[in-house]
Amino acid sequence: MGGGAHLRYLLSMAAPAWAIDPDDPRAPPEEVWDALSPAERRRIVDSLPSDFPVSEAHPPEGDPHFNAKVGVRGVLGDHFARMGRRVYVACELPVYYPGERLLAPDVLAVLDVETHERSKWVVKDEGNGLDLALEVLVSGRRRKDLEDNVERYAGLGIAEYFVLDRGRLRLFGYRLPSPGARAYQPIVPQGGRYASRVLGLELRIEGTKLRFYQGLSPVLEASEIIASLERMMDDVEARARAAEERADEEARLREAAERERDEARAELARLKASLEKNRLTDTNG
Repeated sequence: MGGGAHLRYLLSMAAPAWAIDPDDPRAPPEEVWDALSPAERRRIVDSLPSDFPVSEAHPPEGDPHFNAKVGVRGVLGDHFARMGRRVYVACELPVYYPGERLLAPDVLAVLDVETHERSKWVVKDEGNGLDLALEVLVSGRRRKDLEDNVERYAGLGIAEYFVLDRGRLRLFGYRLPSPGARAYQPIVPQGGRYASRVLGLELRIEGTKLRFYQGLSPVLEASEIIASLERMMDDVEARARAAEERADEEARLREAAERERDEARAELARLKASLEKNRLTDTNG
């Protein structure tokens, strides 16, 4: 019996084919996954938790952490939606690589996939790993984000990794130098901007926010787009009102000019009649 057939036989004798530890939930390793039937794979995917076990839970870090990650997700999601690009962006979504401890980056992005809602990302089921991960560091463990994750995310083949140090207002970027590489190289900023090849954008910190740029133009947040549209509407309305006022004034001036013309013509007619009458009188006299 060949190796693959033997593995399938052993799996068929096991019940269940893959057991999920609630304290350390993991997707099956690739060799186990490949030997599973579609129904078994579906059962395992459905059984993987979409919340965090106690071992993976982290204490909340307040508004600076929440607002930063949600802001990034909103900006990127809206930007790619406007461009018509299929880029899935999520916050703290449980991600299951084969046989690996789950991870849940503050922000993740995957290119060229369906953007429907998900409660988890199972790499073998989706057919894609993550293309980009971003962590927001406020008061959490610096070693986890700036050392442990740098090694772990590179080992998983995540092409780019960024850390927004919200407390110290610093940005760190890392990139795999080639698709098969498993060690990051730091992204060197140019003019204070960190280029993301994955996103096709540049990142920099402005004030307390992480700002994205496409060329020279900033990628606007939804609130900024709304404010800009409102200003444009106000300007158009003001120009429309001014045009209406000019039209009204021109109409009044035109009506006055027409009345003056009609009065002048009437006066001219009266004068002509009087002149003719006087000429006739003078001739008869």
